[in-house]
Amino acid sequence: MDIIPRPEHPRPDMERTEWLNLNGIWQFEIDERGDGHGRKLMSGHDLKSKINVPFCPESALSGIGNTGFMHHVWYRRHLVVPGSMIGKRLRLHFGAADWHTKVWLNGKSVGEHRGGYTSFWFEITDMVTDGENELVVYCYDDTRSPMQASGKQCHETTSVGCAYTRTTGIWQTVWLEAVGKTYLRDLALTPDLDGGKLRFGAWIDGPQDDVKLRVRVYHGKEPVGETTVQAAWRSTTGDVELAKITSWSPGNPFLYNLQVEVIRAGKVIDSLKSYFGLRKITVEGNKVLINDKPIFQRLVLDQGFYPDGIYTAATDEALRNDIELSMQAGFNGARLHQKVFEPRFLYWADKLGYLVWGEYPNWGIDLNMAESLTCLVEEWNEVLLRDRNHPSIIGWCPLNETDSSDGVARAQRLLTFTRYMDPTRPYLDTSGWAHFDIESDIYDVHDYDQNPHTMRDRYAGFAETGEDPYKNHPVDPRNEYRGQPYFVSEYGGIRLAEGESDPASWGYGSTDMAGYIERYRGLTHALLDNPNMFAFCYTQLTDVEQEQNGIYTYERKVKADPAVLAEINKHIAAIELA
Repeated sequence: MDIIPRPEHPRPDMERTEWLNLNGIWQFEIDERGDGHGRKLMSGHDLKSKINVPFCPESALSGIGNTGFMHHVWYRRHLVVPGSMIGKRLRLHFGAADWHTKVWLNGKSVGEHRGGYTSFWFEITDMVTDGENELVVYCYDDTRSPMQASGKQCHETTSVGCAYTRTTGIWQTVWLEAVGKTYLRDLALTPDLDGGKLRFGAWIDGPQDDVKLRVRVYHGKEPVGETTVQAAWRSTTGDVELAKITSWSPGNPFLYNLQVEVIRAGKVIDSLKSYFGLRKITVEGNKVLINDKPIFQRLVLDQGFYPDGIYTAATDEALRNDIELSMQAGFNGARLHQKVFEPRFLYWADKLGYLVWGEYPNWGIDLNMAESLTCLVEEWNEVLLRDRNHPSIIGWCPLNETDSSDGVARAQRLLTFTRYMDPTRPYLDTSGWAHFDIESDIYDVHDYDQNPHTMRDRYAGFAETGEDPYKNHPVDPRNEYRGQPYFVSEYGGIRLAEGESDPASWGYGSTDMAGYIERYRGLTHALLDNPNMFAFCYTQLTDVEQEQNGIYTYERKVKADPAVLAEINKHIAAIELA
């Protein structure tokens, strides 16, 4: 019997019992001439090779290992709908596929999706047949296209600089899910720590007659709250009063369990399990408070790349391990950099009390093109809708290192809708360089100075006055600092140069072990000691291919002793003493 890779449920925050994992060996073909539609690969044709889904064809785990450009790829497999799902509505889910995906079932078009980083699904209830069903997937991916957000995927033939091996096609779990004739389509959770309650908003899909939604909350296994409300389509809302209050925080990541049920005439017709953390985030002056406390965010830059799976971790344990490695080195969170991480990673961040910034991989997309900007906005909206319930997400940032063009200014202004989609978290218009949104909740800079003394001196005036800090792009009046919480969101990147190394590898400054520890301590303490800094983000958690400036190697092996780095990182921050 074939072993199914990544067998765990991909959405612990929206988990139903009736689901079928479709990972494993699929037929596969690289359509080099782009004529697959003309050859009618949509149905009835065997493909030339095989691939191990959900791993991208560039990866070793896929069984393909082709790292060249692949603009057109096809997938094919057969599936049988389990008997327990018969008679229910069926949804076909894709965790993510890069970039333009089209799907057919039994030769009929199911639908299509644009975007390489977000989840999508299609209802196939009326398309399935008894016995075997033929599923065909086509993905078009042009990494160099200005329409596509490519993040750190390399636009050159081979990896170079801070761009790495590409990901084409399916790279997250594919699964089938059975739901009720009327079912819970979407769920938004807003914990109210001060009020001791959970507010929820639900979308009930299907006939609404005599339908109610029941929400039950558990503190461990102990029931601590329940409410039942009338179904009202997309505006099904309510509160659950909590009899037992335990907050979620980095030091105590307590999660309440949820059971959500759609009921008709007293009978449960759809149900799922979820969870939430009871915590709040507030911005007061130049501080970001978690549950009313100034917790300094000791962040590390995490690119989310793996030597065997590229964008996809080999196992669920590998996702958890990355967080644990970070925490062992004294970090309490991460910038999830130029990639939208999968929900399983966010689940482990929730479980372990790990603070993360949700970001978008905007590199590669031309913000001066209206159609490209539309693609970005559509996909960023999907990110917010999918991930807003995770307590570990501490803020949103859709752009990184943007220039001062008019297109960027328009994009930043347009993306302010983030604040209205999710008013519970701070919003950072762009990470580093040109800040043009005068209402951005956060202000940050990138600073790779390798000299601890000049690093400290650069921010000395800001430490004393809280005014006029260092800016990456100081000449534009739109880039003015307006008293927001401020942090250096990229620094360090020190390359530990000991023994032989690839001449193509690089970091922001090479040194031996003694110099590494001294420099790391000096740079980090310069930021922790500044009373007007609320966070830092060190570059980076692991090496990635030729960029060898990680705390750990690409294979997650130790370089410097994590305990020594943890002692440096856990130095009490000035803002925590205020």
